[in-house]
Amino acid sequence: MSARDVEKDYYAALGVAKDATAADIKKAYRKLARELHPDTNPGGEARFKEVSEAYDVLSDTAKRQEYDEARSLFGSGPRRGGYAGGGAQSFDVGDLFARAGGAPGGFGDVLGGLFGGRAGGGGSRAPRRGADVEASVTLGFLDALRGVTVPLHLTTTGPCSVCGGSGAAVGTAPRACDTCSGAGVTSRSQGGFAFSEPCKACRGTGRVVDTPCGGCRGEGRATTGKTLNVRIPAGVADGQKVRLAGRGGAGDRGGPPGDLMVTVTVTPHPFFGRRDDALTVTVPITFPEAALGAQVSVPTPDGPVTLKVPAGTTTGRTFRVRGRGIPGKGPGGAAGDLLATVEVAVPQKLSREAKQALQAFADAAPDDPRAHLEGP
Repeated sequence: MSARDVEKDYYAALGVAKDATAADIKKAYRKLARELHPDTNPGGEARFKEVSEAYDVLSDTAKRQEYDEARSLFGSGPRRGGYAGGGAQSFDVGDLFARAGGAPGGFGDVLGGLFGGRAGGGGSRAPRRGADVEASVTLGFLDALRGVTVPLHLTTTGPCSVCGGSGAAVGTAPRACDTCSGAGVTSRSQGGFAFSEPCKACRGTGRVVDTPCGGCRGEGRATTGKTLNVRIPAGVADGQKVRLAGRGGAGDRGGPPGDLMVTVTVTPHPFFGRRDDALTVTVPITFPEAALGAQVSVPTPDGPVTLKVPAGTTTGRTFRVRGRGIPGKGPGGAAGDLLATVEVAVPQKLSREAKQALQAFADAAPDDPRAHLEGP
């Protein structure tokens, strides 16, 4: 970061107060970005860049705090100093940003990292965490229920395997930038002030690649494909995202890798369903079983269990089978239940004997189930 950055009023650029909330900042940025985007407003490129730069700082909690601290030290920005009772005395703001010889403890330590590096910090770039990678997988119902290991084919960005991440062709090496002597920053004077800013020739890296690597075209990073065997935990639900720490894109300059975010799609089962942590199943029973009571076999993912249906059971009644639902989360987690709903099956075809038996039952039935519907 340079002193010029501290002079900019990012709050005014977005039209928000200094105590604006993160939501207010985002709302203001989105409104201005729509109005000033070069695709819809060709004359708003400069203003669009200014708004984007302001949002990049104010939307990041750490950057915003460091920016506010820097502004408070300068007031409304760097100013020309003077001695009491004497004439104006110019000074080099660079002395505030970094001590002579790059010794730590200068104002650059306060602003360090705000834009990815210390002011006057010699062009060193901090390690950067790798990007998160998104993937999707489709599982069968029972595989999602029990957990399964699946291979995922991913395309990620990491250090180039040809040049090892240097960006230089094999047999060559990057050299120190002639413009900034490898510091990554340059200084300029304006009105008695000296300002530091990232070197434009090397884009703040302090290095120049004369012969770029053919594999990555000098970027030092390349897109590669790889296959990972990923364990999907038991009980994952349809649409759920599973985060696998450290399985994403490789970090830059020694930074940690990102995470892998896997979105799971679960295909329906022929007769099992799911309600939160409970499995559901509909069990057909015959009229005699409902009227007289019976013991019926009910399927579960781990094999059938026997369900006692009491006499006089009506269709739609639900029975709970403890511990036969969704597996518990983590070691020792309690499993959900199986909810078995019985449904009286009406036969579509009857033999002559069956019809006679049912007619005999109807003649002998003592109760009229619709008696309460009869009018006065």
